[in-house]
Amino acid sequence: MSSLAAIGLVVAAYLAVTLVIGAVAYRRTSGTPEDYFLGGRAARTFILFMALFGTNTTPFVLLGIPGLAYHQGVAVFGLNAAIVGFGIPLTFFLIGEPARRAARRLGAITPAELYAERFGSPAVGLALFAAFFLYTLPYMVTAVIGAGLTAEVLTEGHLSFGAASALILGITIAYTTLGGMRATMWTNVFQGATFLGFIVAAFFLIADRLGGLGAAATAVQARAPHLLEKTTAGAFAPGPWASWALAISLTVIAFPHMLVRVFAARDAAALKNVCRLYPFVLVLLWLPAVLFGVWGAAEIPGLQGKASDAVFPLLVARHLGPVLQGMALAGVLAAVMSTLDAQLLTLSSMLTRDVLRRLLPGLAPAREVVAARLFTLALSAAVFVLVLARLASLFDIAAFSFSGYVTLTPTLLLGVRWRRFTAAGAIASIAAGNLALGLAFAGVLPAPFGVLPVAWGLVAAIAGALVGTALSRPPPEPVITRALGPA
Repeated sequence: MSSLAAIGLVVAAYLAVTLVIGAVAYRRTSGTPEDYFLGGRAARTFILFMALFGTNTTPFVLLGIPGLAYHQGVAVFGLNAAIVGFGIPLTFFLIGEPARRAARRLGAITPAELYAERFGSPAVGLALFAAFFLYTLPYMVTAVIGAGLTAEVLTEGHLSFGAASALILGITIAYTTLGGMRATMWTNVFQGATFLGFIVAAFFLIADRLGGLGAAATAVQARAPHLLEKTTAGAFAPGPWASWALAISLTVIAFPHMLVRVFAARDAAALKNVCRLYPFVLVLLWLPAVLFGVWGAAEIPGLQGKASDAVFPLLVARHLGPVLQGMALAGVLAAVMSTLDAQLLTLSSMLTRDVLRRLLPGLAPAREVVAARLFTLALSAAVFVLVLARLASLFDIAAFSFSGYVTLTPTLLLGVRWRRFTAAGAIASIAAGNLALGLAFAGVLPAPFGVLPVAWGLVAAIAGALVGTALSRPPPEPVITRALGPA
């Protein structure tokens, strides 16, 4: 059997299992919006953890982090791994849990719908929807680029970047439109086990092919010693390091596709268990990702710019056989699909619930599900066009999206933790944060101590929230109580 055939069979088996899971979920999914978009709000600990972890693991980790470590070394692990490991679960508790309770009280399905009801203000919902859409679309693009790039490298160009991107979108559309949230969460269990299991196995197998961990480190020391050194320059200077740590810790809960999965939790106990597990598994994934990039710098020197995004699949192609190469491709596809399905479902639900229902107030629940499926197709077409353009590296595109999401965090937190917080404060926060972020990216605002644009966005968003709230009246108490419960 040829190498290409072996890779194809492994990937075909992975895709077939994914479609079967989607079909089974379709048979268990009713036609109601709550069941289609949230799986009946019944996710227990294991399903919820795998759904959240799978959704949060994207080509940014499997390809973008190795690509960054290829240039900047082992310090990339210290750039944010520990902060991410504890910061993300903390936001699940501080924002996710009260948001989950409020969404259940209100019957809200999307984050924009929840906060519109919380403030009694459709304008807040529309502002959040616009921001979510603006930052989620490019983030979706990074996932598909990662799949296309890996497929092209491991098949030596027999499956082109464009064809692989179209295939991954097509399969994801199929099971997402069929089974909704239940399909995406069930497939996330299989997908999460696939990519996590392969990454750990690949770590030890590639290290063995390099002569062991000691020999791999010796090779890096001989050919690229700067990658093993501690540094406080560039991205690791206090200003950039602190601002990026804030971005990466605060951004995940602001992913609408992550917040919606929190809404799907059965109860608070399931979410607390996820918070306990999250740091350990995240570190287990990040350490191999960083070392793949460092080893690749010694093995495959000379990659420039976004070309370094391919260092992980290049290592796999060089050191592992066809079957394991097929598993590598399946692992990257799993990471892509476990995020992409959630993003497609969440954006289509917001288009349906937060836009279409306001234009057509009498829209029947069954028609909402049909409309969401059609929106999924339209969103996929837009993503495909942007994927083919491939405007920047995975890390740079993700950094733009992450920075934008952070500007929404003050509204998400204060909306469920501060009863005095007003609709005017929420809109001022979103507007000020995004304006400052745009000015910082354009170079209009300075970068004292080397802080990244996200720092300006976060500070402006907090200031906007406080000033807007101080200058406006709070919503009527019945509106607040309906969402947040008694004081």
